[in-house]
Amino acid sequence: MNLKEKDIFDLLNEKAELYNSPDFITDDPIQIPHRFYLKQDIEIAGFLSASIAWGNRKSIINDANKMMELMGNSPYDFVMNFTDSDLGRVPQKAIHRTFNHEDFIFFLKNFRRIYTQFESLEDAFLINENETNFSHSIERFRNHFISEKHRGQKHVSSPYKNSASKRLIMFLRWMVRKDKKGVDFGIWEKIEPKFLSVPLDVHTANISRKLGILTRKQNDWKADDPAVYDFALFGLGVSKEFE
Repeated sequence: MNLKEKDIFDLLNEKAELYNSPDFITDDPIQIPHRFYLKQDIEIAGFLSASIAWGNRKSIINDANKMMELMGNSPYDFVMNFTDSDLGRVPQKAIHRTFNHEDFIFFLKNFRRIYTQFESLEDAFLINENETNFSHSIERFRNHFISEKHRGQKHVSSPYKNSASKRLIMFLRWMVRKDKKGVDFGIWEKIEPKFLSVPLDVHTANISRKLGILTRKQNDWKADDPAVYDFALFGLGVSKEFE
């Protein structure tokens, strides 16, 4: 590693350490699953919050709160026991931007089906031998989760269609990373953190390119980094050091 590379990664490590702390939770969608203690509650709250994590962060958090309220703030119990009458009380309007009430109900029904088959969502994301990242396991999960053709399936991205799968990768970071810093949960025991990568969006990808750690023009699966640097790239975006 030459001096320039060392300086870059010293900066990344500094920012990762700074932002990988409980203070990060205050203005981040990860605060939603942090309200819960039951593993399945954390998974459902985390998956739904991550699924709508685009746009204004305050709006994301507010709209994720609405979903929790619609489930009586007991996501797993609601998923396993809701009735048609309960679903009929879901407002006939958008939950968050293009994620509407139909998509929400679609997710609820598929959560129930997954939890009827598996104890945890982790079991639907398991990495196979000789795989080096989540690309194939996300596609397998997607096939598990989507029981029928529905408009809601667009909110579960497919790496096989060259998507960076940002929101799913972020959800996986929340569930898998085990550094005990108080941000990520690390409640999944069957998947190692080494398979994680940075959830790339336009913002983090642009910062990565300015730092010279990402040279590809596409934000796809060939452009991955260790997940801890998600905090660093977030921090650099907040501090606006590379605008």
